[in-house]
Amino acid sequence: MANKTELHDLHGDDLVAALRDRFKTVVSDVPVGDRTFSIVRPSNSDDLIREEDFVLDERLPYWADIWPASTILARHFVELSKSKRPRNPGRGLELGCGVGLVTLAAMVAGYDMIASDYYTDALAFTRANAFRNIGRSPDAPMIDWRHFPADVKGLDLILASDVLYEKEYARLLPGIFKRALAPGGMAIVSDPGRVGVPDFLEECKDVGLVIRSKTTHAFEEGEIKQQIDLYEVADSRS
Repeated sequence: MANKTELHDLHGDDLVAALRDRFKTVVSDVPVGDRTFSIVRPSNSDDLIREEDFVLDERLPYWADIWPASTILARHFVELSKSKRPRNPGRGLELGCGVGLVTLAAMVAGYDMIASDYYTDALAFTRANAFRNIGRSPDAPMIDWRHFPADVKGLDLILASDVLYEKEYARLLPGIFKRALAPGGMAIVSDPGRVGVPDFLEECKDVGLVIRSKTTHAFEEGEIKQQIDLYEVADSRS
């Protein structure tokens, strides 16, 4: 059975096999626009809850589920991939990549993506799912938003989906966008109406960011019905 260090060192089919060995997994076929992604993930996120993680910093394994906000943001990039845009539109970063659905869609759209999360297991699943779906994996560093690395900068795109459920996170993100985006770069935040939205919007204004657009998209799957907002955020000087 592979431990966390070994997962970090594995790639391709070896990584996929190790994840299936270490976790009880399921494969979810996720329709995104006119494309379907095959996502391997833990079968039950509750099985991943660890008391020591929660005691340390109230971490819970939200990364193991596929959230409606992620599906809507991924659909945005699947649709973008069909437009006549440059093959390599630039460098992108996903904050909170989970099992990798959004990062995969952005890669399909041509972005050179970095996938980041606060859980090393999430990074392994993202790399595995990228390999399974498109034959290559993104760079995948662990990033703590409270200590965002200074060398991650000059980005054309930053993505985050359903991350405003804590006001602390809502206040952290605009500062990260401001520091890490290249001139003319853009961040897109996908949100179902979480409690941190007002704080996020206020902090964007405080650090000199503007909401360039806000669009609302319906998500419906079985009994789940949500309205997902996509916020496009840019530097007010751009």
